[in-house]
Amino acid sequence: MMPLLIMLCITITIGSYFFSLALYNKYKKSWLNPLYTASALLIAVMFAFPIQADAYLQASSVFNQLLQLAVVSLAVPLYKQWSYLKKHYKKIVAGVMTGTALGLAAVIAMSELFHLQEQLLASLIPRSVTLPIAMIISSDLGGISSTTIFFVITSALISLIVGPKMLYLLGINSKSAKGLAMGTAAQMLGANRSFAWGEEEGAMGNIAMTTSAIFLSLLVPILALLF
Repeated sequence: MMPLLIMLCITITIGSYFFSLALYNKYKKSWLNPLYTASALLIAVMFAFPIQADAYLQASSVFNQLLQLAVVSLAVPLYKQWSYLKKHYKKIVAGVMTGTALGLAAVIAMSELFHLQEQLLASLIPRSVTLPIAMIISSDLGGISSTTIFFVITSALISLIVGPKMLYLLGINSKSAKGLAMGTAAQMLGANRSFAWGEEEGAMGNIAMTTSAIFLSLLVPILALLF
């Protein structure tokens, strides 16, 4: 592949992200999160210029490598929030395991109801965990990475918009519960949203995001046998 095309794709990707980040910092709207606006902008640019999707994926493969490295960095939130982890480990284990299990059960139930193909089911199973882990789990189960990315992002966006309202309507005021719910349901976006409520909520959101990914990863050998 031509070095010029590789540099063009990398430049477009980085430029889309920083433009979207500046837009988000200016208006502070949750629906302007760079995860979504940068993706939309990137799609628009690819339509505007004669860049084939396969060529872009091949040229920007460096970002896939960086995403895999991001898995290792998930140890950092656990280390930083170790005091909260020790203090609230019972709540964390119960909340994260229940939330992850219910999410998995919902996917399986939907698969049975709509008679989804095994490959699509494998792509859907990790939709509730953070993206780097979700892609690895999807690949191990025989899923489609692009489909997994779409469902992870969509699930996180819906949880980010609906989650705080549901917590309010249900009268859930516990700092730990709010952080765990958002971190488990909306991954990094939920953890960041939890920090807006307070330090404890943010810490619990970070822990939930990481431990839910670990929990689902441990289930992969079992899920591989089932599906």
